[in-house]
Amino acid sequence: MCGLIGKELMASPNEAAILEALRGVTDPETHKDIVTLQMVKNVQVNEGAVSVLIRSAAAAGPGRATLEKEIGAALAAVPGVRSVELKFDAAAGGPEGRRLQDKAPIGGVKNLVAVASGKGGVGKTTVAVNLAIALKNMGATVGLMDADVYGPNVPLMLGSTDQPRAVDERTIIPVEAYGLKMISMGLLNPGDKPLVWRGPMLHSVMQQFLRSVRWGELDYLIVDLPPGTGDVQLSLIQSVSVTGAVLVTTPSLVALADVRKAIEMFRQVNVEILGVVENMSYFSCPHCNGRIDVFGHGEGERMARMFGVPFLGEIEIDPQIRIGGDTGKPVASLGEDAPGSKSMYAMARNVAARLAVVNQAAGAPVVQIV
Repeated sequence: MCGLIGKELMASPNEAAILEALRGVTDPETHKDIVTLQMVKNVQVNEGAVSVLIRSAAAAGPGRATLEKEIGAALAAVPGVRSVELKFDAAAGGPEGRRLQDKAPIGGVKNLVAVASGKGGVGKTTVAVNLAIALKNMGATVGLMDADVYGPNVPLMLGSTDQPRAVDERTIIPVEAYGLKMISMGLLNPGDKPLVWRGPMLHSVMQQFLRSVRWGELDYLIVDLPPGTGDVQLSLIQSVSVTGAVLVTTPSLVALADVRKAIEMFRQVNVEILGVVENMSYFSCPHCNGRIDVFGHGEGERMARMFGVPFLGEIEIDPQIRIGGDTGKPVASLGEDAPGSKSMYAMARNVAARLAVVNQAAGAPVVQIV
C-alpha cells in the first residue's frame, strides 16, 4: 500500500526540470552548458519517458560519446524519469549557435582568421606567420595579410622585400613567400618612415587589402592585426565576414589583463573566438633539460577556461623561433621536427579543427588538412 502511494505521489518530470538538469552538462568545445548554447531542442516528456534532440557539431566528432554519457547521467538523476531517448543532429547548431556574420565575403576565401592580442610584445606576428606556413605545409592554400600598419613585421619574418604589383587601379597582385600569398604595408612603405594615419585612412587601406588584392582561391586568409582594440580591428570586422579570431597572450598577468579586453571586444561584435594561444610559455634548459617558467605558466589556459573558450596550445621560448623571425626563415618552414616547430604545428592543427567545427555549425564548407 505504501509503495503504491509513493508511486502515485512521485510527480512526473516536466520540461523545466529536464532543462535545469541539462544545465549541468557542458559542451566539449566551449565548456559552456548546453542549454545556454541553445543546443537542446524538442524536449518531450510523457509519463516519465523523456526524448531530447541535441544539435551540436560535436555530434559528428569524437566528443559525441562524452556528451551522450553526461546527458544520460544528468537525466537519469531527475526524479520520475523512467527512460531517456537521445537524438543528435550535427547539421545545425554549434558552439555558440552562431552563424557567420552577414557581411560580404572575399571571393574565393573560405576562412578569414584574425590573429589578435590585447597588447604588443606577446609574439602575435610570430604566431600568425608560423600558423600560416604550418597550414600551408599541411596541404592548405593560404594567404597572409599584414594589417598591423604601424608595425608591419611580416615581410621581415618572411624574408621578403618584393613589392606587390598593381595591374590596374582596382587589382593588386600579392607577393609570394614560402608558398603564401602575402600583402603588407611594410612592402608599400619600406624603411624607417613612420605612418601617421587616422581612422579613415586606415579603413581605406584595409578595404584595398581585402577587396583589391587578387587572393584567388584560399582555404585560409590569416590576418595579422595590430595589438589592442582600435580602428583597424573595427574596420576589418565591419567590412568582411570574419570566420574566427585567435587570441595570443603570454602567461604574464599584464598580458592576460589586456587579452580579456580583446575577448570581450570580439564577443560584442559577434566574432567567433577560436581560442587562446599561450606564447613564451616556458623555456627548456639545454643543460639540465629542466623547465623554466620565465613569465609564469598555465595562466593562458586558466583564462581560456574562465571565459569558456578553447585553449589552442602553448608555444615555448626557443632561440630558433627568434632566429627564424629575425632571419626571414620561420621555424614552421623548417618542418615539423625542427626545434621550436612542433608546438606551432600542434597549434595550427587545433585552429583548423576549431574552424571545421565553426563551419560545420554554419553550414559552410569544411577544409580538410592532414
